[in-house]
Order: sequence, then structure tokens, then C-alpha cells
Amino acid sequence: MTMKWAAVAMAGILLGSSFAGSAKADGVLDEVKKRGQLVVGNKTDFAPFGALNASGEPAGFEIDLARDVAKRLGVELKIVPVVSANRMQFLQQGKIDLMIATMSYRPERAEAVEVVQPAYYASAQSLLAPKNASPKLTAWEDLRDKKVCGVQGAFYNADVAAFGAQIVNFKDTTEALNGLKDGKCVGMAFDITFFAGKLQEPEWAAYELPLPSRNDDPWVLAVKKGETAFHEYMVGVVKDWHKTGKLIELEGTWKLPASSFLKAQKEKNS
Repeated sequence: MTMKWAAVAMAGILLGSSFAGSAKADGVLDEVKKRGQLVVGNKTDFAPFGALNASGEPAGFEIDLARDVAKRLGVELKIVPVVSANRMQFLQQGKIDLMIATMSYRPERAEAVEVVQPAYYASAQSLLAPKNASPKLTAWEDLRDKKVCGVQGAFYNADVAAFGAQIVNFKDTTEALNGLKDGKCVGMAFDITFFAGKLQEPEWAAYELPLPSRNDDPWVLAVKKGETAFHEYMVGVVKDWHKTGKLIELEGTWKLPASSFLKAQKEKNS
């Protein structure tokens, strides 16, 4: 082979490699557009973020986010139910294109999948208490020397105890809620997203979240590792959700407690 032809061949190999790399990076986004359908992994057992409505159809805060992404892409939406144990595996195995499933950011998760930042929501520590509590609780410092129901092993217990509260531990959320009902404590400390669902049930109409939330734990979307184009696209989508107030609007639609995290993100991205 002459030097001239060797150079041409090498150029062809490099060009081919470039196209192959581009195709790999753009794979899922291109495939979604070609098939005319976006497959999203959502939870369907965690109201009001994702659950089955009276008609048996998925509905919730995160379901609406999935619908918005499909609308932006001009494609139909297919929802695949996922749980915490399989949501990342479904992405890695190509069973879903995008995951919107209450996943908190963790460095080890960012190694396994392509997480999208900024975060679109955040869970946080909160306190569920009776509306007719006397004296009224207005600050975490008000819990000093008072009994607070907690779930054994929960991260929140130590933080609440630091305010001088006496933690009454229960083995699970059901027992802790019963303890609150039975008057064994002035309130129950746990995750605000858990309380958000409970407060939509008639049984808890006489309760509220009187204190500002603490210890934000940001939730992130994710795509398959290496899907650079789709990842960049979703970064832009999440920023736009914050900028336009879409997330705060959905927060109201699904009657979620007002989030200081979303308010701060809207100001940051506006």
C-alpha cells in the first residue's frame, strides 16, 4: 500500500470511528424520535408522585414530568413501572429510556447511570403534628424536652434529637403514625414526601406540617451511562422546568407541601 493510500485508509478509519462514537452518544435520543415513543421508568406505588388512579392509569407529579418530556420530543409516552430496587438496572438493560423515580443523588449512583443535574425535586425532613396542638409548634427548637415519634434507624432521628427532643422509636412508619394518633408524642419526624401522601388521605385531615423542612435530599433524573446527547437534552429540560416555574406549578397541582428547594432553584435558573 502506498503512503498516499495508507493515509486515505487511516483517515477513513478515523472518520468511521468518529461517526460510530457519535451514533453511540446519540443512540437513545435518535431511537426515541425514530420509534415515536419515549419509554420512561416511573414509580406507580408512591402517591402523589406516581400511582394508579381510579381508572388504573398512572398519575402523579413525576408522571406529568414524563408526559412533558414526551410532548417536547413530539412522541408518545410509554410508562414502565419501576421500584427502587430495579430502576437503575432497567436503564442499564435498555428497558427504559429515561428514569424519573424519586431517586436521590448519590455519588455511587452517578457511577452507574448518567444522572441529570440540576435536581428536579428534593425530599426533606419534616414533622407531622395535630393542627390543634397546644402550644403551637413553629420552630424545631420548640421540640426541646418534648416526645417525638420516630422510625427506628431513620436518619432524621439524630437531627431532631439535637434540638433536645426525646425520640420515641417505632419499628416502622405504621406504628409511628399510630403512636402519634394515640398521643404518645407531639409529632412524628420523617420524610416530607411520605407525609405529602398521607395528608391527602381523609384520615389525616386534622394534621399538618407546622415546621420548615430541613436537610434537603435532591432527586435526579437519569439516562443510560454514555448517552451524552440525551443527557445534555435533559439538563436543558430540567433547567427550563425551574426557570418557567413548571415544577412549582405541578407542586400545587398535586397538593405537595411548598418546597423551599424549588423556590431557590427557580430563582437560580431564572
